[in-house]
Amino acid sequence: MARVKGAMMARKRRNKVLKSAKGYWGAKSKHFKMAKQAVMKSGNYAFEGRKQRKRDFRSLWITRISAAAKQNGMNYSTFMHGLKAAGIDLNRKMLSELAVSDKAAFASLVERAKAAL
Repeated sequence: MARVKGAMMARKRRNKVLKSAKGYWGAKSKHFKMAKQAVMKSGNYAFEGRKQRKRDFRSLWITRISAAAKQNGMNYSTFMHGLKAAGIDLNRKMLSELAVSDKAAFASLVERAKAAL
């Protein structure tokens, strides 16, 4: 059986890592050993960032809903409890969009939440 040397696959693997490290500062974009470490670390940051983005957006939506509810004379937790009691199932993303873009509709939701309590 013929002997297979690994030069081609090794070069492919190294080039893939170096391509991923393009734009990194200093030797991290030029030297394979440092680039490999940087790419692994950046992959971990990206993985964690995808989780954090969900948390950050939820936090933003809650802040917007809270501010709009306070303008209508209600706090956030009472407002959400009132919506649940009234049987209104809107998620926080949609509520925050209403709070920002359609203040009249949000005010009517606040009134329905007050009436349900």
